[in-house]
Amino acid sequence: MLKNIPKILSPDLLKVLMEMGHGDEIVVADGNFPAASIARATSTRILIRADGHGVPDLLDAMLTLFPLDQYVEHPVTLMQVVPGDDVKPVIWERYREIIKKHEPTFLGFENMERFAFYERAKKAFAIVATGEPALYANIILKKGVVN
Repeated sequence: MLKNIPKILSPDLLKVLMEMGHGDEIVVADGNFPAASIARATSTRILIRADGHGVPDLLDAMLTLFPLDQYVEHPVTLMQVVPGDDVKPVIWERYREIIKKHEPTFLGFENMERFAFYERAKKAFAIVATGEPALYANIILKKGVVN
């Protein structure tokens, strides 16, 4: 055990967050996201299981340690709702609250079409598979620098 590290962050996730460099991206995926198959399609193949946790709790814990990239307009990307799908992702407002708590200058999300999101996820440093039941709860974070 270590002091001041959120207990929800596993040793594997902490290691990945430490290994990531400026501009690297990590996907925090909801329970419906094809995390294992997307991870297999990447060159790093890093998949971290966090099945018993939701995205908001992990996001909050990760952002206590993880700086967002301040050199890009949108260091956080969400998967757009598929046209015709009658879903309103209320979880996005919770994400905004969590991010603003840690990064007060946060301007807003980039929204990405579903299959473009999958392609971008294939280029991510790692994917965290959660048990989040909310639809369209997938999020990509771009790492910044510690000042």
